[in-house]
Amino acid sequence: MQRRQFLKAGGTLAATGSLAACAREGAAPADGERDSRRYQWNMVTTWPANFPALGTGASRLAQMITDASGGRLSVRVYGGGELVPPFETFDAVARGTAQMGHGAAYYWGGKSPACPFFAAVPFGLNTQEMNGWLYHGGGLELWRELYAGFGLVPFPAGNTGVQMAGWFNREIRTVADLRGLKMRIPGLGGEVMARLGATPVNLPGAELFTALQTGVIDATEWVGPYNDLAFGLHRAARHYYYPGWQEPCATLECIVNKAAFESLPGDLQAIVEACCRAINDDVLAEMTAQNGRALEQLRDQHQVDVRALPDTVLAALKEASDQVVAEVAARDAFAARVLASYRAFQDDAAAWHRSSELPYYLARG
Repeated sequence: MQRRQFLKAGGTLAATGSLAACAREGAAPADGERDSRRYQWNMVTTWPANFPALGTGASRLAQMITDASGGRLSVRVYGGGELVPPFETFDAVARGTAQMGHGAAYYWGGKSPACPFFAAVPFGLNTQEMNGWLYHGGGLELWRELYAGFGLVPFPAGNTGVQMAGWFNREIRTVADLRGLKMRIPGLGGEVMARLGATPVNLPGAELFTALQTGVIDATEWVGPYNDLAFGLHRAARHYYYPGWQEPCATLECIVNKAAFESLPGDLQAIVEACCRAINDDVLAEMTAQNGRALEQLRDQHQVDVRALPDTVLAALKEASDQVVAEVAARDAFAARVLASYRAFQDDAAAWHRSSELPYYLARG
């Protein structure tokens, strides 16, 4: 196979470097020889460095790739703001400032209306269903078709499970209580809140506590108890609502520069894909193990007011969500293709779960 030849960088890609500076030691192997060249990649993320599950998940992924490749592909991780601002992760990887990125597709709705479908859809697929759609229902093929236009290859690389609806500085008793609310909420969920009179704001995680404490925002959703406790959001707002209608799952993504990925020998490409799949499971396992303990701590030690959203509010959110999602598909042909595939899978999964998951949870009590 004829491979692209990049300029020899002799070390780590500089912060302002390009794909031509992708470190690759040694000459191309002769036919039949094992490719032993070494590659040094950088990963930029939307998360604070070492933030539980999200930031640490990105770091574990990088270490997995480095270890599984025997050091032939070494990945260095930069937290949000260390190399590029959190919300410039997509562009940084697309233009080759870094070879890899870790974030969530709903941050890139400005790139394509279809992007948020690959992270979370209000009242949509849960984690179990999302993984089924991506890996066995055609979702990943659509995702890669979309990102190919930006010179990227996406991989599922973590999932939070069902999230919380968020932290509020005032009680939510009726739909009217949402009007005028300044809330940090990205993606399609933000469009839904706007439909009901709120003002959605998109902020990176590291800014949430200060924004909520100082009144820049009145409410925020982030992830769930494990991550929310780590940010200390209970010290900035008292009311903590569930369920996470806006994110019944949140698929995290590893995005790889397409040219950099295609420059790798086949075994290293397979290692990247396998490690992404492993971290996709591992992050969810960590969330599942930690969220219950963190919720108990918030409720019992910090006296947080944990309560369900009223049924009337959930019904209004569901109606607005259906409208928003339908309108996105109506104005973008690719989004329409994605939604058709997504909904077909959701219908099939729901039919099965009516005889499996749902009655089991009810029977378990």
